[in-house]
Amino acid sequence: MKIDTIVNQQVIETPRMTLRPVRRSDAGLLEHYIADERVARGTRTFPHPLPPGAIEAFITRAQDENRREDVWVLDGSAHGHAEVVGILGLTALDRDQSQISYLVAPAFWNTGFASEAVGAVIEANPHGFQTLFAEVFQDNPASARVLTNAGFEYIGDAEAFSVARGATVPTWTYLRAVA
Repeated sequence: MKIDTIVNQQVIETPRMTLRPVRRSDAGLLEHYIADERVARGTRTFPHPLPPGAIEAFITRAQDENRREDVWVLDGSAHGHAEVVGILGLTALDRDQSQISYLVAPAFWNTGFASEAVGAVIEANPHGFQTLFAEVFQDNPASARVLTNAGFEYIGDAEAFSVARGATVPTWTYLRAVA
C-alpha cells in the first residue's frame, strides 16, 4: 500500500476546476500529457523523450515539505472535466515576489483553463506576493495571451534553457503588480 503525502498548500476553487496539490495518483495522466513533445517543448524543465521516473521525481519534489515551488493540478473532475487538465507552479522569490508557470494538456488548449487558473491564483495570492513574474517562449503566443489577459505587462526579452529542446530559447518576460 502507498500512502500519499499530504501537502500543506491552499486549495483554490474556480467555476470549472479545483486547483489542488499534486497526488501520486496523478502520475499516469501527467506522464501522458508531458510525454507529448508539444507540451515538453513549452517548458523549461521537462525533457523529451520523458525518461522513466521523471514524473515520479517531479511529484516527489512537489510534495516535499521544503519545496521551492508550489504545484497545483488543474482538476476538473468535480465539474465534468478530466481529473488532470494541467498544472500550475508558483515559485516564491525574494521581496514578496513569485514566478508563475503553467501547462495545459493539448486536449484542453484554447479552452480558457489556463486563463482561469492563472486568474484564480492571482486572486487567491497564496504566497502573499506583491509582484508576479512569468516568462514564455516566444514561439508560444497563446501563453503570452494568457498573461496579458490576466493583467501582466511585457517587460522585455530574455532567454531560457529548455531541456526538451536542448537549447536556449528566446522568451518574453512579464510582470504583474498585485494591488
